[in-house]
Amino acid sequence: MFSSLPFGYLFMLVMMSGTIFSISSIHWLGIWAGLEINLIGFLPMLVYQKSISESESAVKYFIIQALGSGLLMLGSLITCGSSFTWDMYSSSHVWSILGLVAMMSGLCIKMGLFPFHYWFPGVMAGLPWLPCLLLTTWQKVAPLFLVVSLFDLSQSYWLIVCLCLASVGSSLIGGIGGMNQTQVRALLAYSSIGHLGWIMFSIIHGEWVMKTYFSIYVLISVCMFLGLWYADSGMMKNLDSLKDFSFAQLSVMVLFLSLGGLPPLLGFISKWLVMMVSTSSSYLSFLLILIVGSLMSLFYYLSLFFSMILSYLKKQDLVKLYKSQNIIVPGVVVINMLGGVMILLGNSLNLIYALVIFHES
Repeated sequence: MFSSLPFGYLFMLVMMSGTIFSISSIHWLGIWAGLEINLIGFLPMLVYQKSISESESAVKYFIIQALGSGLLMLGSLITCGSSFTWDMYSSSHVWSILGLVAMMSGLCIKMGLFPFHYWFPGVMAGLPWLPCLLLTTWQKVAPLFLVVSLFDLSQSYWLIVCLCLASVGSSLIGGIGGMNQTQVRALLAYSSIGHLGWIMFSIIHGEWVMKTYFSIYVLISVCMFLGLWYADSGMMKNLDSLKDFSFAQLSVMVLFLSLGGLPPLLGFISKWLVMMVSTSSSYLSFLLILIVGSLMSLFYYLSLFFSMILSYLKKQDLVKLYKSQNIIVPGVVVINMLGGVMILLGNSLNLIYALVIFHES
């Protein structure tokens, strides 16, 4: 990317500086300014090839982000009008609650959370791999932490219910929407929507749960997008072209399964953590719907994986392919598998130890 865009590093620096400025501010004007700086730095990276699809995605993204920023400013102005301060604080005044709802809606639009998810697959389908990676990972950092800040200010019952409904809606949309996709980018967009539902649900049970889930999701996404970028060259644009695969593409498919949450891969650990902390709460019904949406996502990942394997085995033996290509399966697959197994074993030992202590007491 940066070979054709020499000043791309400057745009990357501006984008990251805007995010850091936004999440480190306690002033709503500073938060809004940081999000706008982030947008200014990210937009030029969407159109560096000057193709029609990239321009269309960039225009869609700009309009949606402008709408989200407008709602964020509207909510902050309503809050400022009721409290005469731009600082973040908690209040039970009706105008403050209305401003909180407007700000929360603006942040959900920026992330692509249900019911504001409609723009995300269309934008991501026309972008190269690196902007797709930034859109699914870094561009969610500032809105996520701002949602955490708003949730800390007002942990009302209705706000928790709205977050739960948005979470289960995102999980179901991510599962149902990905079943009819034949393009990898759109499929990853729906997968990101589904994971965003799990992340928002984890906010209710603790900020550390959200950070752990999001960190694991970012790690898997970086490995997967870099693998797609390496193995692409126009060869993996659509799922129909995945029949002739190498071990690099096979590693990408294993990362797909890890992203879907198949045990014992690393992506399962984050979902298991959310399930463990939420079983003792009163939101178990929402958790069951989240699991259903995750199972639908795992279904089309497994279907894609098995169809690719079986279609290739009709042509050539997999062992001969391994001997003919001096390619070792990338270490990211081993990291995902070993990491998942080690964490599962560690948590199983902890669970056995806790049961022994409980039995002795």
